[in-house]
Amino acid sequence: MLIRRSQNIIEIPQPSEITPRAIFESRRHFIRQLAVGSIATGSMLELASQQAFAQNAAAQKLLGKQNPVYLMTDKTTPYKDATTYNNYYEFGTDKAEPAQNAGTLKTRPWTVSIEGEVKKPMTLDLDSLMKLAPMEQRIYRLRCVEGWSMVIPWEGYSLSALIKKVEPTGNAKYIEFTTLADKKQMPGLNSPVLEWPYVEGLRMDEAMHPLALLTFGMYGEVLPNQNGAPVRMVVPWKYGFKSAKSIVKIRFLKEQPKTAWNLTAANEYGFYSNVNPTVDHPRWSQATERRIGEDGFFTKKRKTLMFNGYNDVASLYTGMDLKKYF
Repeated sequence: MLIRRSQNIIEIPQPSEITPRAIFESRRHFIRQLAVGSIATGSMLELASQQAFAQNAAAQKLLGKQNPVYLMTDKTTPYKDATTYNNYYEFGTDKAEPAQNAGTLKTRPWTVSIEGEVKKPMTLDLDSLMKLAPMEQRIYRLRCVEGWSMVIPWEGYSLSALIKKVEPTGNAKYIEFTTLADKKQMPGLNSPVLEWPYVEGLRMDEAMHPLALLTFGMYGEVLPNQNGAPVRMVVPWKYGFKSAKSIVKIRFLKEQPKTAWNLTAANEYGFYSNVNPTVDHPRWSQATERRIGEDGFFTKKRKTLMFNGYNDVASLYTGMDLKKYF
């Protein structure tokens, strides 16, 4: 559950206080990996970690402050699990492949262009983008459409800070995120599983909600490549695929953008994609979920919460049929 507190913002703990930075492969960890469908051995996972984290040997610390409004009683997912069990199709469709393959991604230099229905279009380099607003740490659930979830400490700031900076016009009704598509760096782009580049979008009031986080880090450090470095969205009340990774362009639009998964399978992936346990995916139920790194194979699945437990957003959808607009 989400805990709301009125205290002033406090310093974040060191990453080592959140979860161990070095987690050795044990029998228990191996069984956990089997429980979520991975058959990788400890040595394979170690190799994946070495490959994907090579560029982060001296990972940059993000000295944000923990926002006490966004604390949770849920146990934080171990760093090892959160960084070796990923969806990032540009680096492969298997959950282990992003960690194995994402070491090829070059995250500097990096720029993000802001275009479309704004009074102040601009292109920002990564450092300028990171300094645009005070960095915070927020602990959010991430719920995947396949039925698994994690709890991760993210570093970033509300997307609304960037939106206010560029001053959208009255015509701006939607915001579109376009991600990097470079075949030299991303072997998964050779697959026809999706139309590239990956595109996602939000309605403007969704984008302005304070929960929508423009994200640069996790666990007190810069994002690992396989988790969407160097900048991504985290929209915690929606399924994970709505949180675009490795963003290179943000456009403000009059019309609803055509998004990657909705173009590929509109009957399975709606534009809104709010976490809604009463709307099943055509091929499986969304009523329950398994927490990665915590819920073993024989553990009873937990019930999925409406809006992933973030009920503050319910007012955004007043009067909408959320089974029709799924």
